[in-house]
Amino acid sequence: MASEAKALGSAWGGGGSPFAIGSKKFGMWLFIVSDALTFSALLATYTYCRMSTANWPTPFHFSPSVIFSTIMTLVLLSSSLTMVMGVHAMAHGNRKGAVAWILATMAGGAGFVILHLTEWMHLIRDEKVTPFGNPWGEPLFGATFFGITGLHMTHVTIGVIYLGIIALGVGRGKFTYEDVEVSGLYWHFVDLVWMFVFPLVYLMSVKM
Repeated sequence: MASEAKALGSAWGGGGSPFAIGSKKFGMWLFIVSDALTFSALLATYTYCRMSTANWPTPFHFSPSVIFSTIMTLVLLSSSLTMVMGVHAMAHGNRKGAVAWILATMAGGAGFVILHLTEWMHLIRDEKVTPFGNPWGEPLFGATFFGITGLHMTHVTIGVIYLGIIALGVGRGKFTYEDVEVSGLYWHFVDLVWMFVFPLVYLMSVKM
């Protein structure tokens, strides 16, 4: 009993990890859970608006809209794979390899943002879709579309900057494996969110 009490006291006395997890990783998991609730609320609201509105627009043609958004999805999923390789390289002490894979992940994220902005420009300039209206009638479509995809694109942009800081620190020998692993958690979360946005917002809005 005395030894158990001593071990418990030392864990909570500072400098220990009572939850058997590092503070950085624990903090990231708390952020992910809270952010997941935000996206869940937005997607649930979008679903409700869609189901409760009889004339909800289905404007996306299979070609080129769905094909284009599928390419965006493949680019983002590929960046998840490169992130896994970056974490794996860092786990084996290969800092150069980790930096190279993180840079590849950043390139995938930047490519996704560029493709997304291209799609936005097409919708705004050619299709006359804005957050406040669209030629198909239901104004909430534009508001929900730009709101959800814009928030996700912001997360990807922040992630690219975050990974740039991590890559710089790893290259200088400053950051550890835990730092790379935590950044990987964020990146995989961003990718996972898109796997809900893509079918709900795009595939279910294909023009029949």
